[in-house]
Amino acid sequence: MEKFTRRGALSLTLGSAAFAMGCGTKFMTYRGPQVTRVEIQKSNRAMYLFHHNVLLEPYEVQLGFTAEGPKQFEGDGKTPEGRYHIDRRNPNSDFYLSVGIDYPNAEDRAYAEAMGKKPGGDIFIHGWGDKRRGRGKDWTAGCVAVTNREMKLIYAMVQNGVPVDIFA
Repeated sequence: MEKFTRRGALSLTLGSAAFAMGCGTKFMTYRGPQVTRVEIQKSNRAMYLFHHNVLLEPYEVQLGFTAEGPKQFEGDGKTPEGRYHIDRRNPNSDFYLSVGIDYPNAEDRAYAEAMGKKPGGDIFIHGWGDKRRGRGKDWTAGCVAVTNREMKLIYAMVQNGVPVDIFA
């Protein structure tokens, strides 16, 4: 896997992006390499945006408040594990901006049904919202959170249909 340094990736991104930085706007246009895959590693609280095998951006993330194990049921506070896709965008998110992950998939629904429970849903990659939060403690209801500033860039870079691989 080729890899940019954080500074190199940021330079590439900033050099390739056109910012709509009017007062208070949270939207920008990204003109850099296409993000072809998102990888989330729960064990080290990291998310990586890739263009094929080239790392574009690494991020520290916060996860569901019950971080161990895969999401299985509604309300379990866990972040899913497996292959999903970005399937929607929310410019009016309570958590600044967000992009949706198509959890639950058919396997997730079947497992929950077999256990007599609901699988839950509404899993997003999102910002921190209006609350001041520090890095470290997991706090979401199963989503993946980054700072608002980071989410602004992710929202511009990651398009619907991009695969998201979430590993334990």
